[in-house]
Amino acid sequence: MTRNDWTRAEIAELFDLPFTELVFRAADVHRHHHAAGEVQLCTLLSIKTGGCPEDCGYCSQSAHADTGLKAEKLMDADAVIAAAREAKAHGSQRFCMGAAWREPKERDMPALCQMVGEVKAMGLETCMTLGMLTGDQARALKDAGLDYYNHNIDTSPEHYPNIVTTHTFQDRLNTIQAVQGAGMDVCCGGIIGLGETVDDRLKMLEVLTNFDPPPESVPINCLVPIDGTPLAGAKPVDTFELVRLIATTRIMLPKAKIRLSAGRSHLSREAQALCYFAGANSIFYGDKLLTTPNAGTNEDIQLLDQLGLRPQAPYSDLPRPESLTAAE
Repeated sequence: MTRNDWTRAEIAELFDLPFTELVFRAADVHRHHHAAGEVQLCTLLSIKTGGCPEDCGYCSQSAHADTGLKAEKLMDADAVIAAAREAKAHGSQRFCMGAAWREPKERDMPALCQMVGEVKAMGLETCMTLGMLTGDQARALKDAGLDYYNHNIDTSPEHYPNIVTTHTFQDRLNTIQAVQGAGMDVCCGGIIGLGETVDDRLKMLEVLTNFDPPPESVPINCLVPIDGTPLAGAKPVDTFELVRLIATTRIMLPKAKIRLSAGRSHLSREAQALCYFAGANSIFYGDKLLTTPNAGTNEDIQLLDQLGLRPQAPYSDLPRPESLTAAE
């Protein structure tokens, strides 16, 4: 059963277990709540790139960063649908659409809702990350068929002001509350390698476990340092620290999808295998994330085959859309 009463001392005690004991416990929890041989394949598309007014220190799309990234307008809905169709043909089960905004404008909502509805009609799980949302916007996206809304908390409340100054940690929580209030599932995780301490990572997990309900999907990102951003010189994340965090997250949030997200292209095959064994059961699939490289699709399929893992079917643990059920 998922707990929301983890104390800081309990989280630290869990995280500090001998490495093999921690990973063994996480693998056991994973098998009690998920098919251990399945991995969810997700594709992430930037539907509006660059020019974001927020100053997130890790992001190449911030207007405050000098990365040479050109600001673009919102993609045409037909182009997004075509990309989703291609993603499905390559084996993806969830299609995630991200826009570099502080928040969507009302004039953009009809196009966003059209994208959601048409992607969902293909039989793909739908996810968006558009920045902050109002309650009305969240309800409109829910009514259009959006399954998940991604809004990461990134790090601990205490470390957050060192990474972002144009909005607050509470602003993040307000959007998550709006999304949950609309009846949508939440995709929410964090980034490691932002100059945080281990205690910051554990505080981040404490916040996630106190969501009501807990997040249904938890991306664990490793910072990809990008020239022109304030965190360009950050040190790489140690593999064992990443695996420890994944294992601890799996135990604390047993029912969630835990996605091995940004930074995976820098991990060895052996490191990725450890992450899967520790409880990661979702990946971004494709050669590119929003603006950064990702492990290639061929390499992913080869590794999954070698490990005896198989792609998870879409809507295997969500209610199937009525339109799809009727078609079958």
